[in-house]
Amino acid sequence: MRKYLEIGGVVATVVLIVFGVVAIALGVNGRNTVRSSLKAEQIVGTSDMTKAGIATEAKAAGLPASIKLPTANLAGKQITTGALARQFAEYMRIHALEASGGLTYSQMPEYASADGKGTNDIAKATKGANGQPLDNPARNVWITETALTTALNSSFLAENVALFGIVTGVAFLLTGFGFGILVLFGSLQGRKEPGLELFGKRKPKAAGTTTVPAA
Repeated sequence: MRKYLEIGGVVATVVLIVFGVVAIALGVNGRNTVRSSLKAEQIVGTSDMTKAGIATEAKAAGLPASIKLPTANLAGKQITTGALARQFAEYMRIHALEASGGLTYSQMPEYASADGKGTNDIAKATKGANGQPLDNPARNVWITETALTTALNSSFLAENVALFGIVTGVAFLLTGFGFGILVLFGSLQGRKEPGLELFGKRKPKAAGTTTVPAA
């Protein structure tokens, strides 16, 4: 029975190590894929993507002080990592708010109007050639912003998932090696001899002769 347990221990060790190597390989590959994809897009931070620059723009656009502004310095910097992509997305949101007067998509009027402010009243909406009210074009800013920032935030998420895979792989490797040491050196059975006799069965040392004194 003990022999089967030892074999099972070796199999478990091998499986843990293999899983660890595979998890690390997949994690590294995923991380490299995210970064190479971002690099291929040639995204570079604009000159206003600094703490001072965005604060000045937000104030000029009349944005409420309650809006949290990004603080990372991305001016002239190429976006090549998930973390930078997330910071870039934060700046894009502020730009969209500046363009919409501080309104989000759900807060903006649905239809276009002659005064350019938009309206939810169909009667006051600008009509197209078919007589139907035209959509508020300012809403397209938010549609585009949402699509792009979602992609950028997905890169951030994907890179962190890849990092988690690498960490998990290292944990599998350490667990596998540790479990293997316990199996090979018989610690699980609480004995001194190795659990697997890889170098043959140990021979006991020759016992010395002891003279028993006569009564």
